[in-house]
Amino acid sequence: MKIKSVPALPLLAALNANAILSHLVSRAQFNVAPCTQLISPSSIRQYDRTNSSVSRALLFSAALLLSLFALSSSAVQASSESTEADHQESLLTLSAEQRQLAGVEVAQLSATAFNLQAVATAQLVVDKDKTITIAPQLDMQVLKRHVVPGQQVQKGQPLLTIGGADIAAAQADYVNAAMEWDRIKRMSQGTISASQRMQTEVNAELKRAILQSVMMSTKQIAELATSPSSIGQFQLLAPINGRVQQDIATLGQVLTAGTSLMQLTDESYLWVEAELTPLQADQVNMGTDVLVRVGSRTREGVIIGRSHEINSQTRTEQVLVRMANPGHDLHAGEFAELYLAANQGAEPLGFIVPDAALTRGGDGDWQVFIEQDGGFSAVEVSVVERQRGLSFIRGLTPQTRVVVSGAFFLASEQAKSGFDIHNH
Repeated sequence: MKIKSVPALPLLAALNANAILSHLVSRAQFNVAPCTQLISPSSIRQYDRTNSSVSRALLFSAALLLSLFALSSSAVQASSESTEADHQESLLTLSAEQRQLAGVEVAQLSATAFNLQAVATAQLVVDKDKTITIAPQLDMQVLKRHVVPGQQVQKGQPLLTIGGADIAAAQADYVNAAMEWDRIKRMSQGTISASQRMQTEVNAELKRAILQSVMMSTKQIAELATSPSSIGQFQLLAPINGRVQQDIATLGQVLTAGTSLMQLTDESYLWVEAELTPLQADQVNMGTDVLVRVGSRTREGVIIGRSHEINSQTRTEQVLVRMANPGHDLHAGEFAELYLAANQGAEPLGFIVPDAALTRGGDGDWQVFIEQDGGFSAVEVSVVERQRGLSFIRGLTPQTRVVVSGAFFLASEQAKSGFDIHNH
């Protein structure tokens, strides 16, 4: 790092002024006559003149000293501001268009202790806690489609319009049962027996449950009782936010009860099914952190389940990992690699980055680019281990934003601009 020196002249002058002040004070003390000596009038006048001169000299020297100290402080502050300005100039800055063209991607790193040699094959699957199958429990006919396969839909958005004889009969039965229960509720106590009252209520709730089994919403069922003309069809609404998958519905198709029309999956989370050797499986527990690599992208996950059963053919145990997928850039069906955490105390913490994040600096040492203050600067790191396109590094602080893609472009720009890696 470049160090700005404080100008020597103001500091030297301040030191000289301090020496002058000390000398004058010593002279004043030396000229004071002892009390036991006889002091003549002329001596008194001479003494007053001397003290007056010393006083003026003292005041002048003090003022000079304060001024020089202020000048020195200003020089130091100017030097600090100059250093900060140099830091800003040393940053590589790119526009949004340049970042996109160069493929610059930034990831925030967390300290880890993963073992790059403890790896297992894996596959991405849908998160079953965030997946719903659309399968009405009555024979039905697809009357209209409102979405296409792969489309992202919002909760409450129409998916299909379905109908059919069985659905129309179930809707009619509910309307009749609801009207009868509403009539009974208005009767005064004692008009009918308690058993008859209970039977009417149970029948109405049974007919409601049948409509709920064909995935009619509460609002649709309530509107059906007040508008019987809509009997015979209804719109299937999306029960969650998600993407349309496994869509088999065809216009005019008549399907039996329980047939899966489509599947909705919220891709903000995915599951990872990994096959671990018995030795690897013994090192993991529920809640253990792992690292998932899919292509050039890495994600952190947590183990949420294990089969506790060894496959007789592969001699492996299946482990289930839950992984966040906020950008929906990973999809079910992709192959992955699972990296397990190292044994506690075996290795100090470090950071795992793809090999593409590393470049060589001007002095030949490894470096990464970090994002700060609206630009990018290079920082030297030590590479501990490299395996399968990943590197375990040290020399950064947690939560540092590191360029994981496009670092080669930044290194080229750095070389053309003549930036020094240590000037940051």
